[in-house]
Amino acid sequence: MLNRVASIQMTSAHDVKHNLEIAKKLIADAAAENARLVVLPEMFALMGVDQLDKVKHKEDISHGLIQDFLYAQARQHKIWIVGGTIPISVSGNENKVHAACLVINDLGECVARYDKVHLFDVYLNSSQETYLESQNVEPGSQVVVVPTPFGRLGLAVCYDLRFPEMFRQMHEQQVEVIAVPAAFTYATGQFHWDILVRARALENLAYVITACQTGTHENKRKTYGHSMIVNPWGMVVACLPEKVGIVVADIDLNYQQKIRQDFPVLSHRKF
Repeated sequence: MLNRVASIQMTSAHDVKHNLEIAKKLIADAAAENARLVVLPEMFALMGVDQLDKVKHKEDISHGLIQDFLYAQARQHKIWIVGGTIPISVSGNENKVHAACLVINDLGECVARYDKVHLFDVYLNSSQETYLESQNVEPGSQVVVVPTPFGRLGLAVCYDLRFPEMFRQMHEQQVEVIAVPAAFTYATGQFHWDILVRARALENLAYVITACQTGTHENKRKTYGHSMIVNPWGMVVACLPEKVGIVVADIDLNYQQKIRQDFPVLSHRKF
């Protein structure tokens, strides 16, 4: 049971329409490679120059420039899209947004939504970078796994990768494939990214598809890139290091099920 999937890597800027034009081209490239599921990076439509930009460009759920773009692209190419993250309004709080990851089916319908749970509030001593995502982002609280033609798809975003208990909850929901939009910092990515992505695949014997930001952005933030697709044995089957483009690979759920049968580590859990 082979299904071709693709992840998109971008260097998103402050201009939403400009970012959508680039995403449009890359989605078309992925569709031309016969990808049926396409994953976009975190903040693909807007990498703001400050924290307030995401609030200025927030959308109500089911309506807005970014969401309409995703619906149209899915319909045009007859593909499923994991829509990175977009700023969705928080009911009762004008100063915050949800970092929402939407799953759009090939009819252009939103079939699932995941709000980023773990927010990036850190100071990186090595690069003198400070991040306070919670200043303008309201965290989600739910683990999301959605049935798709490509298997049961779990959703996570960037910093979530550091919390294996979240992915274990996905396993309790029979996850088979995990999509991870990300904008991982360069300072941490060069040491942690590959290890974290492969570990989450290995621990759950699941495919992991990551779609990343890369390069230096208008806000001077530098992201690591290295969008990759990892199989359930923890092997990187496709990777794009540090440029804008696409990553394409086939996922095979029969192969995954054979690994889970032959190596039944998940059934040996004690705690």
